[in-house]
Amino acid sequence: MVGGHRFTVADMTELRGGAKRLLFDSGESFTVTRTTILWAARRTDPRLARRRR
Repeated sequence: MVGGHRFTVADMTELRGGAKRLLFDSGESFTVTRTTILWAARRTDPRLARRRR
């Protein structure tokens, strides 16, 4: 999810300099370079997950 919206990756292309371009089913694209910083967060609290035995 990005900004609360689900995106499905249709294609990933490698670009010069190690960058990658993601093409989504919606037609939008996103380019990730070596200096791109992504931030991720969980929507559920891992402390509430069932504990393993």
